[in-house]
Amino acid sequence: MRTVDRLLGSFGLRRANISAPENIAPPASATSGAQAAPYPPVDPGIPALSIDEILAPHSDLIERIKVCYGMDRPTFEQELLSLIRRYAEFVHLLPATPDNYFNAPGGLLRMGLETAFFSLQGTDGHIFSGRATITTRRHLEPRWRHATFIAGLCSEIHRTLCHVIVTNEHGDEWQPYLSPLASWLSAHSVTRFYLKWLPNVHESRTLGVFALPHVVSGEMLQHLATGNTVIVPHMMASISGMPIYRDRNILDDLVRRSVALVVDRYLQASADRYGQPQLGSHLERYLVDALRRIVSSNSAWTPNGEKSRVWYGSDGLFIVWPNAATEMRVLLESDQLPGIPKAPETMLEILIAAGVFEPQHSGQATWHIAPPDLKTVIEAVRLSSPAILFAGLDPEPKPLAVPLIHSAASANAGASAAPNSAAHGGPTLVNTAHKPSPARQLPLPIETEPAPHDRSRATATVGIIGDIAASANPAHAGQARSKHAESTVSKHASVLPTFKLEAPMRLNPAVRDALAQIVDTLNRDGAVAAARTVSAGLFIPLAEFEGRRIEPSLALRALADVGMLVHSHGTNGSSSQTDVLDFGDDKKLGLVLHPRFIAGLDPADFDAGNAGEG
Repeated sequence: MRTVDRLLGSFGLRRANISAPENIAPPASATSGAQAAPYPPVDPGIPALSIDEILAPHSDLIERIKVCYGMDRPTFEQELLSLIRRYAEFVHLLPATPDNYFNAPGGLLRMGLETAFFSLQGTDGHIFSGRATITTRRHLEPRWRHATFIAGLCSEIHRTLCHVIVTNEHGDEWQPYLSPLASWLSAHSVTRFYLKWLPNVHESRTLGVFALPHVVSGEMLQHLATGNTVIVPHMMASISGMPIYRDRNILDDLVRRSVALVVDRYLQASADRYGQPQLGSHLERYLVDALRRIVSSNSAWTPNGEKSRVWYGSDGLFIVWPNAATEMRVLLESDQLPGIPKAPETMLEILIAAGVFEPQHSGQATWHIAPPDLKTVIEAVRLSSPAILFAGLDPEPKPLAVPLIHSAASANAGASAAPNSAAHGGPTLVNTAHKPSPARQLPLPIETEPAPHDRSRATATVGIIGDIAASANPAHAGQARSKHAESTVSKHASVLPTFKLEAPMRLNPAVRDALAQIVDTLNRDGAVAAARTVSAGLFIPLAEFEGRRIEPSLALRALADVGMLVHSHGTNGSSSQTDVLDFGDDKKLGLVLHPRFIAGLDPADFDAGNAGEG
């Protein structure tokens, strides 16, 4: 329960004591041999119950939805309960999956209700239409909440159109594009229906829009679209799984987190009760989304660029691995999605199983490629289709005219190359004579205080992550540097800390992603660190945001709005969001981030009392 509370609290939700409905049976693995199964085995089918009978076990959750919605009974019944009944008519007692999460009869209905509840609950901590006037927001907020509930309820409705075939005892099939399942059962006087799950089906979330008219009436869509042009497009984008690149889709953020939370809760409960369930099958969408977001926002992922993570040749599209997995993990951790894997090996297994990555014919998961102008061979994964990564990019990158896959004839040349590229943030070099280690090597920990003749080198080892350099008050810089360096050596005598961004949830997602990448460079070799500590906090040159396609003005405004900046004060008493400080061998214009937003930094070691002022 504590784990669930932390997951809910991380994005502004409260734990509801939602118990499983009585008519949902445990997974097949839970059944014991107490009753002898018939031989030969016979599919018992699923009973065709009335809508009132289907919804009765969920009455407690429906009542919680009413309380969360905050409207009177007539309004709730008109706006939400009617939706719930129409959704129940369409999905009836269908399971969500054949043998994984919510796989019992009624599982798809339960999953939709729980996702809708948590999505609706999450709207309490977010502001929609933030640039509009207070009067406009007051007019639109109820519609945003209504649309968020619909998107959560119908987030998995596409499964009825592409994952399962429903038949009666005579083999007649339900046509989900034409009518709800309950209507078909009634029209054909079906008492029990039977399921046939289609094998090796990949998610087609866009099909959900064809099922939506059976749940959401045209009058309700017109109500949501009154006085605005954004609510319905954002809701449809969330249901269909299509990104909106020019605007942040807060509605979809809430739904995605709620789906991840609901599935994670179910899998945890299943592991406790019925043994280890199948993990990772619902994570494909988040991993693919992370790949697309990084390639559209991170200059290091520009295809075929110098030291790029992405290489596109005549023989396919490749991503350097496991370097890319580290940046994906940082991005997904900033999203605070529960259940996201940490290890590159786990990500690789999930994406290969989903058909996103294509292994070699020998079964080897990764490939060895030799990009032009590089004298070394690098390890990479191959995407099954370039469209997976380049969807929505305009213009779409063009492939190189040469193949990238490393031929066996030049393997020895690649094996003898010097591995120096990884230290500069480039691709991991592969020695073809030995299997490369999947883990990224970190600097060795500081174990003892260095001898006097090595003291200068020890300061460089602490380097950018531990040193306090000269700032606006140079008179105390030397004393502060010595004090902080000694503190760093004593605190991290055995383990080098991991630095991670801990930003408020309402921070602009693009700025959050760029900032997480900048902070993560502190965990690497000091030569590639994109920030350094000063007496007030963490100094970040504005050029680092520009290199990640973020306008400095946008970064400053977004960070100031959530109180993450430390303002500098001039001699005339003026306050500024930026400062010019030493960085490397030059002075650069940048901002100072309060240390309390960086895990691994102790705010007590800094003089950052002015964060968020102005």
